[in-house]
Amino acid sequence: MANAPIKLLIAASGTGGHLFPAIALAEKLPDYEIEWLGVPNRLETQLVPKQYLLHTIAVEGFQQGFGLSSLRILGKLVSSILEVRRILKQGNFQGVFTTGGYIAGPAVIAARSLGLPVVFHESNALPGKVTCFFGPWCSAVALGFAEATKYLPRAKNVCVGTPVRSQFLDEGFNTPLDLAIPDAAPLIVVFGGSQGAVAVNKLVRQSAQAWFDAGAYVVHLTGDRDPEANNLKHPQYIELPFYDNMAALLRRASLAISRSGAGSLTELAVCGTPAILIPYPFAAEDHQSYNADIFTKAGAALTFKQSELTAEILETQVLNLLRSPAELAKMAEKAKAIAVPDSAEKLASLVREIVELNF
Repeated sequence: MANAPIKLLIAASGTGGHLFPAIALAEKLPDYEIEWLGVPNRLETQLVPKQYLLHTIAVEGFQQGFGLSSLRILGKLVSSILEVRRILKQGNFQGVFTTGGYIAGPAVIAARSLGLPVVFHESNALPGKVTCFFGPWCSAVALGFAEATKYLPRAKNVCVGTPVRSQFLDEGFNTPLDLAIPDAAPLIVVFGGSQGAVAVNKLVRQSAQAWFDAGAYVVHLTGDRDPEANNLKHPQYIELPFYDNMAALLRRASLAISRSGAGSLTELAVCGTPAILIPYPFAAEDHQSYNADIFTKAGAALTFKQSELTAEILETQVLNLLRSPAELAKMAEKAKAIAVPDSAEKLASLVREIVELNF
């Protein structure tokens, strides 16, 4: 058993913002035996089993207020903690890594009850409630933004940035963009994160004709929940629910229109893509606005509240930027300055340092 690989359980669930950094970390630990903890019917059930053994637990987040549903959720939490303890003990794991969300609770509690180290990654500038509560329990909290430190005074914080998928680094530079867009045409890329953004989609469709008239092409990633999908037809408009080669697309883009989830912002920064950001107004504690503020203050993006943004404002702001190549170039440089391209390596080093300390 002396040469047995170190076993790490990764608890990451739900959205690309939680899953992609965890996958990027796992790729930097090729000598580890990695298994995954997720929730049934979430994105991890599509992405993870191709590479890692996936365990699922029936856990939910607590809603506002307290009632019978809270008792049911509490019961699921207790059962999930016991199940994760069983997985960790039977699998002889040496540590746990999590990217937060409600799956982090049972993962952290179970690991610490067994004396196992936990590394928690928080990608947002404003840490979530789960991070604030469980962060001090963990061996280290790895931060995507240094600004988050002030909200976690009792945790062992280490700023490492947020890892991106490998396609955004060396392997993505030579990947061609398989879309029919003329080389000289300005390109606007619209995306709302891994789940799309219906409200943003509507504003873009109302504004797009003026951008077409200015010679721009629009690649619009609508997600799969947009009831108005396929309503707009134009030779300069490419509408897709999702697109796999995001690295090549964002590198080609003249401008992006996006939500401001930490994962999306990290990808924009690594690619040096100027952006108009529209934070998701119903995100927990409005954390997307805190993320967007960092990019706006750095000069890498413009930010607009969804409640205050009209199609006319969006149309004008985009046209102003397209007519100012020097401004777009300056925004691109500011975005690159925020990026931490070696974030996955830094996070992997932190995990190795903590997990292998007592191995």
